[in-house]
Amino acid sequence: MKIGIVGCGFVGATAAYAMVMNGVGREIVLVDLNEKRAEAEAADILHAVPFAHNLNVHAGKYPDLAGARVVIMSAGVGQKPGETRLQLLERNTAVFRSVIPEIYRYAPEAIVVIATNPVDVMTHITAQIAAEFGIPASRIIGSGTTLDTARFRALLGQAVGVDSTHVHAYVVGEHGDSEVLVWSLTNIGNMPLEDFLALRGHSLSAEKRAAIDNGVRHAAYEIIEGKGATYYGVGSALTRITRNILSDRRAIMTVCSPTEEIAGVKDVTVSLPRLVGGDGILETYHLPLNGEEMAALARSAGIIRSLIDQLQTR
Repeated sequence: MKIGIVGCGFVGATAAYAMVMNGVGREIVLVDLNEKRAEAEAADILHAVPFAHNLNVHAGKYPDLAGARVVIMSAGVGQKPGETRLQLLERNTAVFRSVIPEIYRYAPEAIVVIATNPVDVMTHITAQIAAEFGIPASRIIGSGTTLDTARFRALLGQAVGVDSTHVHAYVVGEHGDSEVLVWSLTNIGNMPLEDFLALRGHSLSAEKRAAIDNGVRHAAYEIIEGKGATYYGVGSALTRITRNILSDRRAIMTVCSPTEEIAGVKDVTVSLPRLVGGDGILETYHLPLNGEEMAALARSAGIIRSLIDQLQTR
């Protein structure tokens, strides 16, 4: 099974490496405007194959995406000093309007997974471009809050002394500052969080919860301050999304996709739990949030809708 990765910066290259380490797919094609970068990354990752799984990793051009089941879009431009978020969006939109048609020209059957930030808006834009080719929005998947959800589970599991795979908790809304940690529905070992804490004689004070919230919400800022970019976590998230598509695993993930209405906000793209399988997004689940969480989700969706509106009026 062929996977295409367009954009071979830190995120795209790390995703390819994670796929080799996890044995996802059979062939990975790296495409980048900087062809030498793509060739170098492909060679470096190929040299790791004997230590992991037997995947064919190579650089290519858009025609080499033909037959790909999944194409990850991680290309984009970085924010310049003094540049507003809207200006960055305009420049990345120009990149997408050039690249996405090339992907569909050669790989019209592919599920396209968006990693470029701000991922919610870029996923919405991709769906608009895809519609011009008759491709439904269900075949466009933004990485959304997949990584944020993993961060929440990891930090909460660490706080209560439990393997994070047994922590069931979601982050919904924008992949960004307005995201919503859904504490009210969190459970561990099939027990509501509060019941689990009582059973173990643990407690999570308001201060500890605030620290977890901060660790999830502001993780990227701290990582970027320390080393300049984030890529291991999101590369792993993209690998999991891709595996779930290729294997038709029907997994529930907090990815983003255009949705008719979220928390009263019409036609918006933010993350909710969604069923992901071989045909893309199969179902979307609107969680029974408490009043405070629902209001926060409405604010988050409103921020993204406002950015989409601003882009469309310029």
